Amino acid sequence: MNRRIALRHLALISGGLALIPSCDFSSDDILAAYDNLKVTNSQKQLLGQLSDTIIPSGELKGALDLEVQDFILVMVNDCMKKEDQELFSQGLAAFPAYAKKSAGAKFENLEARQKEDLIQNGLELEGEDNRAVSYFLNTTKRFTMQGYMASEYIQTEIIPYSLIPGRYNGAALISETQKPRING
Repeated sequence: MNRRIALRHLALISGGLALIPSCDFSSDDILAAYDNLKVTNSQKQLLGQLSDTIIPSGELKGALDLEVQDFILVMVNDCMKKEDQELFSQGLAAFPAYAKKSAGAKFENLEARQKEDLIQNGLELEGEDNRAVSYFLNTTKRFTMQGYMASEYIQTEIIPYSLIPGRYNGAALISETQKPRING
């Protein structure tokens, strides 16, 4: 083997080894879909758990099954003012510490009743220190309900939506098994 080629390969390998410690191989990258928010994948999962606590699955699909966390992030990213987006992001980042301090454990390790109590107490927080967490939880609750009720599953299978109402028949009897028509 040629000595020059061997030295060149050695220099490339040692340079590559010097760069490896500066590389970040963590899987908690910032999601690129939300331009105005700096949301990581773990924060998105936390948001999904919060929305699932607000509307859990049971007889009907829950908020996590309908991926309402994506709706929440899109609404915050696209429809809110910059100041409100920053406050939401601060609350999202501060919520795990609030959960740890209030409940003594991570949010995902709590039981369902403890999660509900934690969210209910967080909605009623007052003071400048807790402003971001309270705003985050109130916004999450509002957009969870809005996204759940506007989902395709609810609008087609649970509450049949009719864009244009049919004829009015005042003599029709409504049975208890019939699905309600909210628009006519």
